[in-house]
Amino acid sequence: MLLTARETADRLGIKLDTLYAYVSRGRLRSVIVPGTRERRYRSEDVEALVDARSGARPRFSSAPEALMPVIGSAICLIENHRLYYRGEDALALAERATLEDVAALLWEEPAAAVAPQRHAGGEGRAGTQLGLVERCQIRLAELAAADLAALDLSRAGVARTGRSILGELAVCVAGVEPSPRPVHAQLAAAWRLGAPGADLVRRCLVLLADHELNASTFVARCIASTGATPYAAVSGALAALSGRRHGGASARVEALAGELAAGGDPVALMAARLARDDALPGLGQPLYPEGDPRAAALLEAAKAAVPTRADWIDRVTQGAMQLTGERPNVDFGLGLAAAVLDLPRGAALGIFLVARSVGWIAHAIEQYESGVLIRPRARYTGKRPR
Repeated sequence: MLLTARETADRLGIKLDTLYAYVSRGRLRSVIVPGTRERRYRSEDVEALVDARSGARPRFSSAPEALMPVIGSAICLIENHRLYYRGEDALALAERATLEDVAALLWEEPAAAVAPQRHAGGEGRAGTQLGLVERCQIRLAELAAADLAALDLSRAGVARTGRSILGELAVCVAGVEPSPRPVHAQLAAAWRLGAPGADLVRRCLVLLADHELNASTFVARCIASTGATPYAAVSGALAALSGRRHGGASARVEALAGELAAGGDPVALMAARLARDDALPGLGQPLYPEGDPRAAALLEAAKAAVPTRADWIDRVTQGAMQLTGERPNVDFGLGLAAAVLDLPRGAALGIFLVARSVGWIAHAIEQYESGVLIRPRARYTGKRPR
């Protein structure tokens, strides 16, 4: 039996927005009604979720996603089409805060204690011919071998290691010597940006600092739950972020923006891309059915920072929406921001990983303090033994 979204929400006692969030997080799967664009929900899946929420013995669903774990966290809230860091509106923070301010908030540390720093030890930046993520991982491995204090998994100890990680990632992305200046100022100086461009980078960093339990953050928490150091947690999270369906989406938008900026009608170029069965990246975000507010904020900030490209940003954004029926997500906003600032290739992913390292450290702290080893169970679907 298939239930409508409203019937499903009523059965679970939740709002429609929460239902859509359940779907995006893998707690519930929707199915397309043949011949329509409508999605419905299997009653057995809904009942299994009801059982799981009530603590009853689960009636296992046929959907593999139904076994996705749910982890309690006080760090990030996505609700009513908004994003909050420990109860603070992230969009409001983006108007004034630095990444260091957000780190102080998420790590629950004094603001003055979160200035990025470079830890002594290691051999410096890895070979520049490597990819960005690989350079960062090699540098973190060097530091992990030299930084014995990283074995201190207390809140203060992890925050200290987090400051080293943040400083090193900024160096790897900017390709310059370390500096005591805020991260956005370091990146802006490396990329020779003026004040408007530096402010746009600052906004990007703040809005990308955390986004609840996404794939890379879940990896970071799994690694932290084993008692491994923050270096290991962040290195593993970087591997997950590099995937084309996660942080790699920003790089794909960045590449698309470069093609569109080269000349010609951007709508026609995007239509031709779709005609080749090549999807447009950076569109759609199930957690925000009415549109990703981070994307909207970054696109508006990009137009303000580079007014001469405002019309082009609007044409690309509106054209993508008209062609696909999907709204831009934060990857789209970040990719276009990097394009109009004329940042070096890979800068969008660089901004993403530096920013999100703050969230990974916050989640690692929370996981260490919980003392829980994350161990999901698999629901066997293979051949039964005789």
